[in-house]
Amino acid sequence: MGERKVLNKYIPPDFDPTKIPKGKKTGLAARGQMKVRMMLPMSVCCNVCGNYIVKGTKFNSRKEDVIGEDYLGLTIFRFYFRCTRCSAEISMKTDPKNSDYIVEAGASRNFEPWREKDTMQKDADEKQEAEEDGNSMQALENRTLESKREMDIMAALDEMRSLNSRHAKISSADAIGAIHDQIDAERLAIENAEEAQARSIFAQTQAQNIGFVRRIDSDSDSDGGGGGGGGGGGTGSGG
Repeated sequence: MGERKVLNKYIPPDFDPTKIPKGKKTGLAARGQMKVRMMLPMSVCCNVCGNYIVKGTKFNSRKEDVIGEDYLGLTIFRFYFRCTRCSAEISMKTDPKNSDYIVEAGASRNFEPWREKDTMQKDADEKQEAEEDGNSMQALENRTLESKREMDIMAALDEMRSLNSRHAKISSADAIGAIHDQIDAERLAIENAEEAQARSIFAQTQAQNIGFVRRIDSDSDSDGGGGGGGGGGGTGSGG
């Protein structure tokens, strides 16, 4: 009895695999396409219904190779998917040169400020390269400005590091103590100012009273004067 699961099969010496008939491809395979599920890499707006499809929306798409286009030997792929509202077909393809995607038909890409910034930076770099081409003085000046900018950035980074290190060494108790010390110093300064003001006013008052003698009447003087008067009256009556 032979084995049910054959591990080794007999291959005759005159076997030619190229003579095996190939089955016909049907459906997407016949058109060189395959079905893939992916997420939208950017936000787009449908040209038919005006629906906005945000970045990260999952959908089923058809993928195919773009014939006649490549970038440094890298294959460019085209994707077909449908709008989530009106089911209109939208197509986009990969852009390996800029590590991005290009919307070809059915929708328009929303404005993205960071892409505009990258484009402006790229244009500025190309302009700088064009200016430096054949002009050694301009290239030297640009390198000097770049080195100065880098030195300024390094100085700012060193300052931030030192500031962070100082903040890291300060605890909450130290911070609270510093606040209390500042409050005590302000209170002491106010008290000293008030004391100095009081002394100045007292000194001015004393200066104004120089040359004047003030007589203070006491109770003993008033009582003595009255007693003397009474004695005189008694002597008169006796005479």
